[in-house]
Amino acid sequence: MSPDSTVTHFLLASALILAVGHGAGWTARRLKQPYIVGQLVAGIALGPSLLGSAAPGAYSVLFPAGLTTALTGLAQFSLVVFLFAVGYELDLKVLGDRARTVLTVAAAAFLVPMAAGSGAALLFREQLHGLGVSRVGPAVVVFAGVALSITAVPVLTAMVRENGLASSVPGVLAVSAAGLMDVVGWTVLAGTLLDGAGERSLGPGWRALAAVSFIGLMLVVARPLLRRLLWRTRMEPLLRLSLLIAFAFGSACVTQYLGLHAICGALLAGVVCPREKNGTLDPDLLRPLHAIASLLLPFFFVFSGQAVVLNSLTASGWVAVLVVTVLAVTTKIGSGTAAARLGGLGRDDARTVGVLLNTRGLTELIALDAGFQAGLLSKPLYTVLVLMALATTLLTQPLLLLAGRLAAARPDTVAGDGPDVLVGSRPSDAGVLPRERASDDPPAAALPDAG
Repeated sequence: MSPDSTVTHFLLASALILAVGHGAGWTARRLKQPYIVGQLVAGIALGPSLLGSAAPGAYSVLFPAGLTTALTGLAQFSLVVFLFAVGYELDLKVLGDRARTVLTVAAAAFLVPMAAGSGAALLFREQLHGLGVSRVGPAVVVFAGVALSITAVPVLTAMVRENGLASSVPGVLAVSAAGLMDVVGWTVLAGTLLDGAGERSLGPGWRALAAVSFIGLMLVVARPLLRRLLWRTRMEPLLRLSLLIAFAFGSACVTQYLGLHAICGALLAGVVCPREKNGTLDPDLLRPLHAIASLLLPFFFVFSGQAVVLNSLTASGWVAVLVVTVLAVTTKIGSGTAAARLGGLGRDDARTVGVLLNTRGLTELIALDAGFQAGLLSKPLYTVLVLMALATTLLTQPLLLLAGRLAAARPDTVAGDGPDVLVGSRPSDAGVLPRERASDDPPAAALPDAG
């Protein structure tokens, strides 16, 4: 294509992506589903499976091969900004006096699905070969576990708010545990990507050493410099935002070069970025970050949807979707519920925690995209896992409603309002935090509506 033609196609595709993506997100919200569900469905609909099959001529006009680089760039831009905000908002101090219960829930809800996913990959090697995975090595096995163990903090936070659980024990506990699982999950994912990064000038050992050195440099050098820059200089908000986003992109560039994918560098940049002197988040920084990322995230969903090829799934592939979804739901809800009960919560509150942790959302898609780009997933297996992410996210709201009805139907349910509600001495504890502990509520996760 000529440069003028490329620009014309790019503008047309961008208009369609933004309109359809956000329109679908608005529709999903009207249907009491997370915004991400609509955007994910829109991304798949605009991909080769639906639009490409139903109207191949229109698909080739809207998404010619010459646009791939530009759309990929916008997708990665939105992803880096989004994850920078997620890392900036990540604060494990929110655990407070709930640390023991949160640690128990996070460990169980991460390790059990992780073991189930990795075990399934080992047991069903032949089925994975049938889905196009040529070699089921250690990196693929670990990645299969990570894919089942993820919980999406942003969409989880949105569901907690929309269901009136923001100041309840199940809501606070679920968000806190999900934040902790994010830290562990991204760490394991980074190690997996190092092992599965393919042929590079540096071997996995040298890349791991370089990654550890880079993290140390970010913590020891970059963080104090940022603190001085943000706290001791008077800088225009736009200039400060630009420098911080540039910092995030620089960090993402380093980790991408090391084979860790850009997502790890973006998260690390957000974690390193210092908060205000009193430990609070800077709203003047978060608002534009949220606005930029939420506006452009439909490009990432369309980018992800291009690799989803529904017509590539045979009957065994659809069976795999069902099996993986059932395994993901049962292990996450079961382990989260059991751990919450062991931590002292009543039966109803523990069940609510387990259901909330089943939400995978955008975080799952980001991990799957990283695995696909690293060559750990074939297109059919990638499609199976994307459908699993969509199904588990769709199921969360109905399962929450079901959990609420089960709790309301129990004749022994009474409101719990004591300050030690987390001790959970009564199975009927309703789980409302006392008013004086409202400050323990977790900070809003980045882009709660986007997922």
